[in-house]
Amino acid sequence: MNPTTREWLLGLRDFTAELRDRKPARPPAVDPAASAAERSILGATLATRLAEIDTIRAARCPRQSVALPHPAADPDADPALVLTTSPVGIDAAEQLLASSGDLAAIVGDRLAAVTELEYRLWCIRHPDEGHLLHVNLWNWVKTRVPRQRWGEFAAHPLGPGESYWLHRTGLAGAGRLDRRDCHLWKWNGRHAALLQPFVAESAVSALGGDQPAD
Repeated sequence: MNPTTREWLLGLRDFTAELRDRKPARPPAVDPAASAAERSILGATLATRLAEIDTIRAARCPRQSVALPHPAADPDADPALVLTTSPVGIDAAEQLLASSGDLAAIVGDRLAAVTELEYRLWCIRHPDEGHLLHVNLWNWVKTRVPRQRWGEFAAHPLGPGESYWLHRTGLAGAGRLDRRDCHLWKWNGRHAALLQPFVAESAVSALGGDQPAD
């Protein structure tokens, strides 16, 4: 990791710590069982992504087809890793790294786990538009899918008391490995079950920009 990347990453950590000190997040009113299921989904996906870090790093250099704001600059071959997720996802990341020495060794001191809002605010102040310094991994579950959207998933009808969850995950800044995925789950009040991987959503924002607001 080059000095500019290190400074950017440390700045992000300091910035998010200051935001959280100034306005601590209120604990979400979530059923403990739902929170545990969400944490399990997010932890499993994050473990897979972190195990691929060497492949992601290799894919960044060279990146021939990406229009960079400073063409003479090369992306850092050892980038910062910014996980954008929900508070449950931040907790899942901390638990995963604490329980897996192998993954912790792979990641080292490269990872910052933040909310989408924290990330966006930081990037307004210190933009890295060409992802020269970092890779953004997003990984979160939308646990409150509005009823007006349920028609999109009519192939998977719900039973009484059930609801849809959308697990959104992806990468930006990983060159040819950049991706956006969405997986459809259902929650029945006790367990989460995968209904369909890789569903297409009718309306989503640009790559890397969905905000986990629930």
